[in-house]
Amino acid sequence: MTPLQSPSAFAALLSTAAQPNWVVYAKRPFAGPAQVLTYLSRYTHRVAIANSRLLSMTEDKVSFLWRDYAHGYRTRTMTLDAHEFLRRFLLHVLPAGFVRIRYFGLLAPRHRNPALQLCREYLQARLPLPLNPAGGDAGVAKLCQHCRRGIMRLVEVLSPAQLAVWLLAPQPEDSS
Repeated sequence: MTPLQSPSAFAALLSTAAQPNWVVYAKRPFAGPAQVLTYLSRYTHRVAIANSRLLSMTEDKVSFLWRDYAHGYRTRTMTLDAHEFLRRFLLHVLPAGFVRIRYFGLLAPRHRNPALQLCREYLQARLPLPLNPAGGDAGVAKLCQHCRRGIMRLVEVLSPAQLAVWLLAPQPEDSS
Protein backbone atom coordinates (compact mmCIF):
# COMPACT_ATOMS: atom_id res chain seq x y z
CA MET A 1 0.00 0.00 0.00
CA THR A 2 2.92 2.37 0.60
CA PRO A 3 3.69 2.86 -3.13
CA LEU A 4 0.07 3.95 -3.72
CA GLN A 5 0.30 6.86 -1.26
CA SER A 6 1.64 9.02 -4.08
CA PRO A 7 -1.31 10.64 -5.95
CA SER A 8 0.35 10.06 -9.32
CA ALA A 9 0.99 6.35 -8.59
CA PHE A 10 -2.60 5.90 -7.43
CA ALA A 11 -3.94 7.67 -10.54
CA ALA A 12 -1.78 5.40 -12.72
CA LEU A 13 -3.23 2.32 -10.99
CA LEU A 14 -6.78 3.57 -11.53
CA SER A 15 -6.20 4.26 -15.21
CA THR A 16 -4.74 0.78 -15.82
CA ALA A 17 -7.61 -0.84 -13.91
CA ALA A 18 -10.19 1.00 -16.02
CA GLN A 19 -8.72 -0.02 -19.40
CA PRO A 20 -9.28 -3.81 -19.62
CA ASN A 21 -12.53 -5.31 -20.81
CA TRP A 22 -13.51 -7.02 -17.58
CA VAL A 23 -15.16 -10.43 -17.62
CA VAL A 24 -17.50 -10.75 -14.68
CA TYR A 25 -17.99 -14.18 -13.19
CA ALA A 26 -20.95 -14.29 -10.83
CA LYS A 27 -21.81 -17.51 -9.06
CA ARG A 28 -25.39 -18.44 -8.31
CA PRO A 29 -26.25 -16.94 -4.89
CA PHE A 30 -26.53 -19.48 -2.06
CA ALA A 31 -29.79 -18.11 -0.68
CA GLY A 32 -31.28 -17.20 -4.06
CA PRO A 33 -31.90 -13.97 -5.95
CA ALA A 34 -34.31 -12.58 -3.36
CA GLN A 35 -31.52 -12.50 -0.77
CA VAL A 36 -29.23 -10.70 -3.22
CA LEU A 37 -31.87 -8.05 -3.91
CA THR A 38 -32.50 -7.62 -0.19
CA TYR A 39 -28.79 -7.10 0.42
CA LEU A 40 -28.27 -4.70 -2.48
CA SER A 41 -31.40 -2.68 -1.72
CA ARG A 42 -29.80 -1.55 1.53
CA TYR A 43 -27.15 0.33 -0.46
CA THR A 44 -28.67 1.45 -3.76
CA HIS A 45 -30.84 4.29 -2.51
CA ARG A 46 -29.02 5.68 0.49
CA VAL A 47 -25.62 6.32 1.99
CA ALA A 48 -23.65 3.50 3.60
CA ILE A 49 -24.20 4.82 7.13
CA ALA A 50 -26.32 7.67 8.42
CA ASN A 51 -24.90 10.14 10.93
CA SER A 52 -27.62 9.11 13.37
CA ARG A 53 -26.06 5.64 13.62
CA LEU A 54 -22.67 6.95 14.69
CA LEU A 55 -22.40 6.72 18.49
CA SER A 56 -18.84 7.81 19.28
CA MET A 57 -15.55 8.57 17.59
CA THR A 58 -12.08 8.81 19.08
CA GLU A 59 -8.71 9.07 17.36
CA ASP A 60 -8.51 5.30 16.93
CA LYS A 61 -12.05 3.86 17.40
CA VAL A 62 -15.52 4.36 15.92
CA SER A 63 -18.70 2.98 17.51
CA PHE A 64 -21.94 2.73 15.57
CA LEU A 65 -25.30 0.96 15.47
CA TRP A 66 -25.99 -1.82 13.01
CA ARG A 67 -28.96 -4.07 12.38
CA ASP A 68 -28.50 -7.82 12.69
CA TYR A 69 -30.78 -9.13 9.93
CA ALA A 70 -29.82 -12.74 10.67
CA HIS A 71 -31.12 -12.58 14.26
CA GLY A 72 -34.51 -10.92 14.22
CA TYR A 73 -33.48 -7.46 12.98
CA ARG A 74 -31.95 -6.64 16.39
CA THR A 75 -30.01 -3.37 16.67
CA ARG A 76 -26.48 -3.91 17.92
CA THR A 77 -23.42 -1.79 18.62
CA MET A 78 -20.07 -2.36 16.91
CA THR A 79 -16.75 -0.67 17.68
CA LEU A 80 -14.05 -0.79 15.00
CA ASP A 81 -10.56 0.53 14.61
CA ALA A 82 -10.83 3.86 12.76
CA HIS A 83 -8.83 2.54 9.78
CA GLU A 84 -11.10 -0.51 9.47
CA PHE A 85 -14.22 1.65 9.74
CA LEU A 86 -12.96 3.92 6.95
CA ARG A 87 -11.99 0.92 4.81
CA ARG A 88 -15.48 -0.55 5.13
CA PHE A 89 -17.15 2.82 4.57
CA LEU A 90 -15.14 3.52 1.42
CA LEU A 91 -16.22 0.19 -0.05
CA HIS A 92 -19.65 1.83 -0.42
CA VAL A 93 -18.51 5.10 -2.00
CA LEU A 94 -19.22 5.21 -5.71
CA PRO A 95 -16.35 6.04 -8.08
CA ALA A 96 -16.41 9.33 -10.00
CA GLY A 97 -18.88 9.17 -12.88
CA PHE A 98 -21.21 6.66 -11.19
CA VAL A 99 -24.57 7.68 -9.78
CA ARG A 100 -27.05 6.00 -7.47
CA ILE A 101 -29.81 3.98 -9.12
CA ARG A 102 -32.57 6.42 -8.24
CA TYR A 103 -30.94 9.14 -10.35
CA PHE A 104 -30.03 7.13 -13.44
CA GLY A 105 -31.27 4.54 -15.88
CA LEU A 106 -34.69 3.39 -16.98
CA LEU A 107 -36.37 4.40 -13.75
CA ALA A 108 -34.84 7.87 -13.41
CA PRO A 109 -37.69 10.26 -12.59
CA ARG A 110 -37.14 12.30 -15.76
CA HIS A 111 -37.46 9.30 -18.09
CA ARG A 112 -39.58 6.84 -16.11
CA ASN A 113 -42.92 7.03 -17.94
CA PRO A 114 -41.60 7.04 -21.54
CA ALA A 115 -39.05 4.31 -20.74
CA LEU A 116 -41.61 2.04 -19.08
CA GLN A 117 -44.00 2.54 -21.99
CA LEU A 118 -41.23 1.62 -24.44
CA CYS A 119 -40.36 -1.48 -22.38
CA ARG A 120 -44.02 -2.55 -22.41
CA GLU A 121 -44.14 -2.14 -26.19
CA TYR A 122 -40.97 -4.20 -26.72
CA LEU A 123 -42.19 -6.90 -24.34
CA GLN A 124 -45.72 -6.72 -25.75
CA ALA A 125 -46.94 -6.37 -22.18
CA ARG A 126 -50.27 -4.99 -21.09
CA LEU A 127 -50.60 -2.04 -18.75
CA PRO A 128 -50.84 -3.13 -15.11
CA LEU A 129 -54.42 -3.36 -13.92
CA PRO A 130 -55.29 -0.48 -11.58
CA LEU A 131 -56.25 -1.46 -8.05
CA ASN A 132 -59.47 -0.12 -6.62
CA PRO A 133 -58.64 0.72 -2.99
CA ALA A 134 -62.29 1.50 -2.26
CA GLY A 135 -62.95 -2.23 -2.35
CA GLY A 136 -65.15 -2.23 -5.47
CA ASP A 137 -63.22 -5.21 -6.87
CA ALA A 138 -63.24 -7.23 -3.64
CA GLY A 139 -64.39 -10.76 -4.30
CA VAL A 140 -64.29 -10.39 -8.12
CA ALA A 141 -62.33 -13.12 -9.92
CA LYS A 142 -59.64 -11.97 -12.40
CA LEU A 143 -56.99 -13.59 -14.51
CA CYS A 144 -53.63 -13.91 -12.79
CA GLN A 145 -51.44 -10.97 -13.85
CA HIS A 146 -48.40 -13.27 -13.93
CA CYS A 147 -49.48 -16.30 -15.96
CA ARG A 148 -52.72 -14.86 -17.47
CA ARG A 149 -54.37 -18.28 -17.00
CA GLY A 150 -55.10 -18.84 -13.32
CA ILE A 151 -57.88 -17.11 -11.44
CA MET A 152 -57.09 -14.55 -8.75
CA ARG A 153 -59.49 -13.19 -6.19
CA LEU A 154 -58.74 -9.85 -4.54
CA VAL A 155 -58.80 -10.41 -0.81
CA GLU A 156 -57.29 -7.22 0.57
CA VAL A 157 -55.50 -4.08 -0.62
CA LEU A 158 -52.72 -3.11 1.77
CA SER A 159 -51.95 0.52 2.50
CA PRO A 160 -48.29 1.54 2.06
CA ALA A 161 -47.88 1.48 5.86
CA GLN A 162 -49.33 -2.04 6.15
CA LEU A 163 -47.15 -3.22 3.27
CA ALA A 164 -44.01 -1.78 4.89
CA VAL A 165 -44.81 -3.50 8.21
CA TRP A 166 -45.38 -6.79 6.40
CA LEU A 167 -42.15 -6.51 4.37
CA LEU A 168 -40.02 -5.52 7.36
CA ALA A 169 -41.43 -8.12 9.75
CA PRO A 170 -38.99 -10.91 10.61
CA GLN A 171 -39.69 -13.90 8.43
CA PRO A 172 -39.90 -17.35 10.07
CA GLU A 173 -36.77 -19.45 9.80
CA ASP A 174 -36.89 -22.04 7.02
CA SER A 175 -36.92 -25.46 8.71
CA SER A 176 -35.84 -27.36 5.59
